[in-house]
Amino acid sequence: MRRSTIRLITVLATAAVTTSVVAGCSTKNQVPSIGYAVDATVASYNGASTLGASSGAAAVFGRVLTGFFYTGPDGQQVADTDVGTAKEVPGETQTVQYRLNPDGVYSDGVKTSCDDLVLAWSARSGKFTRPGDRGPVPLFDAASTVGYDEIERIDCQPGSKDATVVFRPGKHYLPWRTLFTATEVMPAHVVAQAVGVPNLVDALQAGDGAVIGRIADFWNSGWTVKSGALDLTKFPSSGPYRIESFSTKDGLVLVANEKWWGDAPETKRIVVWPKGTDFAAKAKENALGVVDLGAGSVADLTLDGFDEQTVASRGAEQLVLATGGVFSRVEVRRAFAQCVPRQALFDTLGKAGEPPKLGLGAGVLNAHVVQQDSLYYPAVIGGAERYRGADIPAATATLASAGTAQPTVRIGYHGPDARRAQTVAMIAESCRGAGITVVDAGAPDFTPVKLPEGAVDAVLGGTGAVPGPAGSSAGVVALAALRAGSGLDFGGFANGRYDAITDQLASETNSTATLNLLSEAENLLWAQLPSIPLFATPRIIAFGTGMQNGIAGPTQAGTGWNMDRWVLQR
Repeated sequence: MRRSTIRLITVLATAAVTTSVVAGCSTKNQVPSIGYAVDATVASYNGASTLGASSGAAAVFGRVLTGFFYTGPDGQQVADTDVGTAKEVPGETQTVQYRLNPDGVYSDGVKTSCDDLVLAWSARSGKFTRPGDRGPVPLFDAASTVGYDEIERIDCQPGSKDATVVFRPGKHYLPWRTLFTATEVMPAHVVAQAVGVPNLVDALQAGDGAVIGRIADFWNSGWTVKSGALDLTKFPSSGPYRIESFSTKDGLVLVANEKWWGDAPETKRIVVWPKGTDFAAKAKENALGVVDLGAGSVADLTLDGFDEQTVASRGAEQLVLATGGVFSRVEVRRAFAQCVPRQALFDTLGKAGEPPKLGLGAGVLNAHVVQQDSLYYPAVIGGAERYRGADIPAATATLASAGTAQPTVRIGYHGPDARRAQTVAMIAESCRGAGITVVDAGAPDFTPVKLPEGAVDAVLGGTGAVPGPAGSSAGVVALAALRAGSGLDFGGFANGRYDAITDQLASETNSTATLNLLSEAENLLWAQLPSIPLFATPRIIAFGTGMQNGIAGPTQAGTGWNMDRWVLQR
């Protein structure tokens, strides 16, 4: 059972709990609940899609849509044995045997099956495309194809609990535990019903372009979540919680899934308050029990009575740059990087209050894809030296060499966000001296898609351009977000050598070869500058009076990674 893997940490109560702390209780249903503030957005149920991944679905739906693995509080991949088992089978060709729990069933009564895995692989394999002006265009808007594109086939009898995943000959994908994870395994039977086929396995294997097109259309947009009435038949749960409702006024209401076969959730009702909520007002109303927000992002946030800590996240605070428009020339990207005051930004906005773990969050982030607590980090950061602090004379000279006079750079982010607004203001003040005008383009409706649309020139966000919780120890998203054609490659960066390096890293077991590859990747990225890393994103994680079993999760799964174990002592 998943419960056995959880370390229970008690947040000691210091005062009696008032009735107002049981946030989110509706007038018609007085079941006690816990309010959870998190700066992910509620945009898509499908965490494997570009929209789902870039909005932070993993931090919202991790205990609603389960997978064979989930991201633990230290960023590691943890097996979810309630869902099933996954193990490598010895042999020349990499093969993984997946076995779903015989008791596994969705909240609508339909059994979990290998059909769900076939759908996940098909959507993320990159093999289904349509012609485009610049070459084939993927039918499925997947966040990335990394790992899934290495799979040759999945042996699955429709409706079966068993699946054998066979990788391509000569390939060995080391981080295979990042495949078929929480929020990425979607209910295939919902899609089959929507497109009118008996089962998705046969439909996908048949190769009928029209049918596959309909499947892709639903996978891309059929699980979009908008405030107001939801057709809950499309959103069945495979976890301890299911969606009851979602609205701007009442938040995302999760209730105990009656069909869940594992340990029942300790608290029957969780109200998730996502990005866009007036968090300061909710805190004053005593409507929150757990808080997981970017440090300094909410002005006037008062957490009296909370057990509060500021920790360095595994997510990288960064600027993702367009590779077109004002930044079409790499010299302009370099000039901008030279005027960005990275050291001053860390000193003012990036320091976490807790002692950093193994260097994570200890200083300016000097790597694009290598985390600060990696043993490789000190050896791969040489390319960052010329961009450590603002060098206005160098930026001015580099800009002159590009032949670009007084460019304007629009930086977008999901607002309101006080820390990111201050970040943009500090960059604007610094870059003004180099003749670069910086415009704050943060907005409540901002999404990173505005970068490829040309509405902004840079995105300020976390790993994968996520507004809230981000990052993991495997670092797969960071690597994937800069691969050509990836859904998360919002800046349109394309470099064949970088793609080849990431392919090699995925199967490399020799530490010396890994170091050389990472060094080459970082030098390449500092030369091309598809993004500018700033610091490990600091996050405020707090538990209210009477909260028990809360464990900080400064990763892509957020602190809600074990929300089914939360208890509010009254």
